Amino acid sequence: MSLLSSIATVGGCTAVSRVVGFIRDILIARFLGASMMADAFFVALRFPNLFRSLFAEGTLNVAFVPLFSGELHGKGEKRARTFARSVFSFLFYLLLIFTVVMEILMPALMFLLAPGFEEIPGKLALTTSLSRITFPFLLCVSLVSLMSGILNSVGRFWAAAFTPTILNLTMITFLLLVTPLIHSPEAPAYALAWGVFAAGLIEFVFLAWHLKKAGMTFNLIGPVKALFHMTKGVKLLLRRMAPGVLGSGVYQINLFLDTLFVSFVGAGAISWLNYAHHLFQLPIGIIGVAIGTALLPVLSKHIKAGELDLANTQLNRGLELSIALSCSSMTGLILLAYPIIGILFERGAFTIEDTLNTSRALIAFSFGLPAYMMTKALSPFFYARGDTKTPVKIAIVGVALNAILALTLMQFLGYVGIALATSITVWVNAGQYAIRLMHRGDFSLDKTFRYRLPRILSACIIMGLSLRAAELGLSYLFPDWQQDTSIHSIVLLGVLIGGSIGVFLIALIISGGIPMSQIRNILHRRHLS
Repeated sequence: MSLLSSIATVGGCTAVSRVVGFIRDILIARFLGASMMADAFFVALRFPNLFRSLFAEGTLNVAFVPLFSGELHGKGEKRARTFARSVFSFLFYLLLIFTVVMEILMPALMFLLAPGFEEIPGKLALTTSLSRITFPFLLCVSLVSLMSGILNSVGRFWAAAFTPTILNLTMITFLLLVTPLIHSPEAPAYALAWGVFAAGLIEFVFLAWHLKKAGMTFNLIGPVKALFHMTKGVKLLLRRMAPGVLGSGVYQINLFLDTLFVSFVGAGAISWLNYAHHLFQLPIGIIGVAIGTALLPVLSKHIKAGELDLANTQLNRGLELSIALSCSSMTGLILLAYPIIGILFERGAFTIEDTLNTSRALIAFSFGLPAYMMTKALSPFFYARGDTKTPVKIAIVGVALNAILALTLMQFLGYVGIALATSITVWVNAGQYAIRLMHRGDFSLDKTFRYRLPRILSACIIMGLSLRAAELGLSYLFPDWQQDTSIHSIVLLGVLIGGSIGVFLIALIISGGIPMSQIRNILHRRHLS
């Protein structure tokens, strides 16, 4: 499967997930708004995710995929399956023990994570109860991440990319069907928490079935052998993971500090940031994650074969896509932040004040979107080379900078300062990735990239100007359309977004930012270059 085909598969599945997730957020906003229940649930959901990248996507996958691919292509499927079995068993028992310990310590941990919640009666207790329900999701989702790495390595991308959709669908189902069955004022929050728990189990069964179809099934090793008599492959994986765990640990400290800071800002602040961050993550999930997921195995293959020129070419094409799609997305989110939040969320428990505050956070997050996308494209090169130390160094600098900026900016901008600190930090991180790659001679901007970049940026400017003019025209013809949640306003918003995408694509083609030949290649899922 070509790089573009892989990106299209992952991006398509992720797009479905993000759309369903968007519907989920609309329903959460209607049931919970930015209330105490919403703040408690979002912290309960964030808590297992604090450790998710530590045990899963952020460290395990980027270390596991190159090693598993090496076993698969160098020593055969049987050796690869044996290696996967050892890693799976070790991870299962380790996380099982970790989950039990965390469940016992949950009250104290919640006080450390969000001490500001204690100022509101019942808020900390509710957060603790919800966190105990959601935390086992960590065990399931980490194993799901490992199974996803196996499937991606054998060229089967869609099943792994579809798992986030399962989470969103399950949460929606529980919110709508289980809420009436729970006789409690906090029923929607508890229904969502149980939905997260159930989704982890469903995702696990779903990917286990696809592993069986791919001929990659294996039995669980006993706990003593898995934990205390590790194979050489597992030991090598842990050595590869160690810098990544350190880097992810530093990053999780950053998230921990953000949550701690926001808990003192006031009621609703965590919810405003959460709703804004989910919207901000929409293009990242569809584009950035897809590019990063598809680039890692492709770059690993070229680097192991000594085809460094091909690796550089693929990275340039991935970077082009990242910049083109992220800059246009940033422009749209900044200009349409208020109508997007208002039209889609402002109903039920979600008020006009919530709309205004959430849109401010969305604008602050959006400034970092291009940098975040570039990081997703650049970081796989390090992992494909087996270099997990450099990302750690970059993460440490980023965390220190973010903590300083968040503490400083929140004094003047409140919760918006925290979002803005995140955007500034991710730009610094992207710059560090690019400079280090170029300094080592692993990456250089080719002639095609240098030709296309100014044309891509020009197309974004043209799109932004046309979008602003169209928005002003709509506000003149329909003065209250941004405060209206009817189908009429949703259609107008859709026309604005669709029209701006059309203008951007036309400007790209006319300027040569993306030639017609590449458009045809995209449509036929051929190579990026």
